[in-house]
Amino acid sequence: MPADKPPDRGAGAIGEEAGDGAQLVDRIEEELELLSRNVDLVERLSKSPPTGIIRLSEALHLPIHKTRYSLHLLEREGVIQPSADGAVVTDRAREFWANLDKSLARMAVVIEHLKSRAAEHQARPPSGRKGY
Repeated sequence: MPADKPPDRGAGAIGEEAGDGAQLVDRIEEELELLSRNVDLVERLSKSPPTGIIRLSEALHLPIHKTRYSLHLLEREGVIQPSADGAVVTDRAREFWANLDKSLARMAVVIEHLKSRAAEHQARPPSGRKGY
């Protein structure tokens, strides 16, 4: 498992407390976990010869069904392609990395903005209003 991989969600993870928006945050977090898994797969395939689904699954410590789904998504985007010996990256992998970098930079700006807004609201005393 890559050393720089984000930790698995555990007790107290974002969205686990009851409240408005918890389901939305959970969905976003799940999508980020999927993105991380896809990045791990592309990185692994970029550094190795063609690799089959079982070896990829074992190397990345992922269930086969999650590995298969990520391979399907990456193949649909043209980032990888199947071969007789397993999956291989295509020329579009370079574009994948460039787009990932740009997208993550945009997301970081939005996340910082949301963090500052959340901190503002946490610092405010409760309004005392209930319901509508």
